[in-house]
Amino acid sequence: MIKLIALDLDGTLLDSQKRLSQRNEKALKECIRRGIEIVPCTGRIWNGVPEVVRNIPGIHYAITINGAVVEDVIHHRVLREQKMTVEQAVEILKLARTFETMYDVYVGGCGYGEARFIDHMEQYGVDVGIRNMIRQTRMVVPDVIEKVREMGMPVEKINYFFGSQEERRRARIALEARGDMAISSSFRNNLEINLTGATKGDGIRCLAEHLGLKLEETMGFGDGENDLTMMQMAGIGVAMGNGEDSVKAAADYVTDTNDADGVALAIEKFALNA
Repeated sequence: MIKLIALDLDGTLLDSQKRLSQRNEKALKECIRRGIEIVPCTGRIWNGVPEVVRNIPGIHYAITINGAVVEDVIHHRVLREQKMTVEQAVEILKLARTFETMYDVYVGGCGYGEARFIDHMEQYGVDVGIRNMIRQTRMVVPDVIEKVREMGMPVEKINYFFGSQEERRRARIALEARGDMAISSSFRNNLEINLTGATKGDGIRCLAEHLGLKLEETMGFGDGENDLTMMQMAGIGVAMGNGEDSVKAAADYVTDTNDADGVALAIEKFALNA
């Protein structure tokens, strides 16, 4: 019996226009009615999750920032966090300056970016929907590195965005050579940098333990590289029909696309009608 369902948002639960379909919403609410935990599992911060998802009654937990934070969103309590030090973050932000990349950072549950990037996101291959999300979830500061130093707090995640795939490849090689970071992506033109151990798979494992559940009682839905660990950790890993080939290969089941209610179809098959 499935007792916990973790859901990526962009490209998975949300359609291409960043909307929650009626059928998907109905499936989530029926799960909650039956006592199944519905858990947003995203690279976003909690406040960056669309209100149409955040405001669904009965959502108690979230795995955010690619697993850097596992939180009880009802009681505003962090159950687990895995963050990089200020020194590590500054090194990675300085490294970004050696490539043609736009970068930003998540600290203390808030995103920070620079106007020189946010005003010119099209140069870094950021599509319109993601531009809007970034503008809504980033505070603009003169210098991200100085902001990190000034705050003096552990850092949840750093994002790089690229207009050039060759620059993205070069940056990934340099980041992976460090050996202390988890490198993934949720879009074709980005890299997401978390501390090693901050993954969606680790987040599901942690939350299942907290709730006294077996991993076999969990499902995870995703479409991008940052969902791979979730495919591997969850009892049933479900890849979207629009997902990357590597995610489909790692999944237990491939459902329909995010524009064709793929989430609802798999929930109905494995959790509601099983």
